[in-house]
Amino acid sequence: MADISVDFCGVKFRNPTVLASGVLGVTAASLRNVVKNGAGGVTTKSIWLEEHVGHKNPTMFGTEHYFMNAVGLSDGGFEKAKEETFPEYLKDKPAPIIANIVAAKIEDFGELAEKISSLNPDIIEVNISCPNVEDEFGKPFACSLVDAASVTKAVKEAVAITKEVDEETHKPIIIKLSPNVPNIGEIAKACADSGADGFCAVNTLGPGLAIDIDLRRPILSNKVGGISGPAIKPFAVKCVSDIYKATGLPIIGTGGILTGEDAIEIMMAGARLVGMGTMVYYREVEGFGLVAKEIEEWCDKNGVKNLEEIIGCIE
Repeated sequence: MADISVDFCGVKFRNPTVLASGVLGVTAASLRNVVKNGAGGVTTKSIWLEEHVGHKNPTMFGTEHYFMNAVGLSDGGFEKAKEETFPEYLKDKPAPIIANIVAAKIEDFGELAEKISSLNPDIIEVNISCPNVEDEFGKPFACSLVDAASVTKAVKEAVAITKEVDEETHKPIIIKLSPNVPNIGEIAKACADSGADGFCAVNTLGPGLAIDIDLRRPILSNKVGGISGPAIKPFAVKCVSDIYKATGLPIIGTGGILTGEDAIEIMMAGARLVGMGTMVYYREVEGFGLVAKEIEEWCDKNGVKNLEEIIGCIE
């Protein structure tokens, strides 16, 4: 049988499926349940320095073609993650955990990265790309080459400080990029030059607008929201390919991945891990194990012994 384990920035994953940020990642118990159902790793929802309320319901809905959300990055803040999420999850840790962090100011990213490092996640994912909080904070940092590079530099410098204190708290830094840019490869290269160890690509597309024609009003309370699900997969695959060509760094490919064949496709574009979020809407939490099995079956059928044979193979 094929070996579908993956090394990502020095961290070993038993299979390439990873829970994407913001989905089922509210508590340590829910994260553990995702691993129990076959995921190779998990990502927390976006963690802020302080509590962040987010948007009012309804915040999400889906169709057979796409999913839309405007949760607004609601979170209890760093202290809650410190007290509840990490201590419980790290007891007999079932799989690697990626800590996703978000902030409104560049200096806050650095402070939060330093604090998060002390909680001992395996990887820190820096969310600079959420498209549904623009009214609150302006354009995402990921939409500016200079801003994206500045956030990366601030986070790397903060984590370097923790390395001086304790080698074990020094974690790989990956940047979560936005598809809403003219040249994502150029943005990725700027982040790589500023010290990024890898990337997560992509965040939701948009924002988009959907209208309830019977009620004659937008479906989401925020009116607009980020688009994910099957509709954005070809775009996500192209973005991953562009980032891989520009940097050669490890990538978590995410966006419309529902099946093992979808996962294989985005890995061929350059992804080493496959992030899945809205997949849960279409296949429920058991989908992680199903996708991992489908990847293994495809590899066996096609004579692939190790996923290294296909990662970035179209280049």
